[in-house]
Amino acid sequence: MNRIAIIPARGGSKRIPRKNVKPFLGTPMLAWPIAAAKASGIFDKIVVSTDDADIADAAQAAGAEALMRPKALADDLTGVVPVVRHAIEAKGREADAACLIYATAPFLRAVDLQRGFEGLQKASFSLSVTSFPFPIQRALLEDDAGRIAMFQPEHAQTRSQDLPEAFHDAALFAWGTRAAWLSQTPLYGSETVPVVIPRHLVQDVDTPEDWTRAEYMARALIEAGEISAP
Repeated sequence: MNRIAIIPARGGSKRIPRKNVKPFLGTPMLAWPIAAAKASGIFDKIVVSTDDADIADAAQAAGAEALMRPKALADDLTGVVPVVRHAIEAKGREADAACLIYATAPFLRAVDLQRGFEGLQKASFSLSVTSFPFPIQRALLEDDAGRIAMFQPEHAQTRSQDLPEAFHDAALFAWGTRAAWLSQTPLYGSETVPVVIPRHLVQDVDTPEDWTRAEYMARALIEAGEISAP
């Protein structure tokens, strides 16, 4: 089986300017997921899809190929699935499976990518997910009167251990067969199996505060031997 990793990395990030090439603990952020993909030993090709020459140079310096995407796939409204499809058609014509890897995923581990690939033996997609730390059935909202209300008041007295665990997208990776990516098969649906990631290995990096927190976490994870720096 031929396998390709696809890392979308636009140059137009606004809340953290140039975040895909911004040094994270001294190394460009983009180099962290590339290193994990290389360490997994399961990809025939690692491709960074970008609209930015500096990001393309950083991708190549980290050991990946760069693919310049058309302007139609480089605006704020473009989702990741069309970008993956474009990369498969441009660079993965022989690929039987493709893995979308997020560019700002410094805690990505090779072992989790391997687990995700194993999930394709029983489904069209596998998706990195992590659990919510609190039962979502007991979530609260502020009503029009400025008072607290429950989203699901029927669970006001339900013990947390009696409620099913809920998960959300960990924003690390999504594996899919070639046919699944190129079709209209939904990623969030019955053709997808979860790859559960521990919560302490999941951190969005969307704001400067996120970035600072992620660097603190990365230092601790490296010291504990759970992740490695590129």
